[in-house]
Amino acid sequence: MLKKGNKLYSILTGSCPKCHEESMYTNKNPYAISQLFKMQERCSSCGTKYKIEPSFFYGAMYVSYAVGIAFAVAAFVIAFLIIGASLVNTFIAIVLTMIVFMPVIIRLSRNIWINFFISYEEREIKSQLE
Repeated sequence: MLKKGNKLYSILTGSCPKCHEESMYTNKNPYAISQLFKMQERCSSCGTKYKIEPSFFYGAMYVSYAVGIAFAVAAFVIAFLIIGASLVNTFIAIVLTMIVFMPVIIRLSRNIWINFFISYEEREIKSQLE
């Protein structure tokens, strides 16, 4: 089970890489295509600025290539090696996989990229009674 404090938690949930308290995105659903790239300016919990510098997420394109290759290889293995589809059908399966999962690949790439630069910091929650 994924728990807060683990980079994988932040990557898979799209939560703030520093506090893991809220989503970095205005809409958590990556298939809301019109809002795919819309992010919060800052985390309302810890104040972390997500766009560290202008064009910060251009670096995520390199990560996106690797993540896309991983999805394509998975589609190949499933279609060709496990199901035993022909090469043409396997190619079609790879293309369809890339189209269907493109919003997920984009979000995962951004999440991985920002987690390279920002680490989790556990914060103590102060009691309301103090």
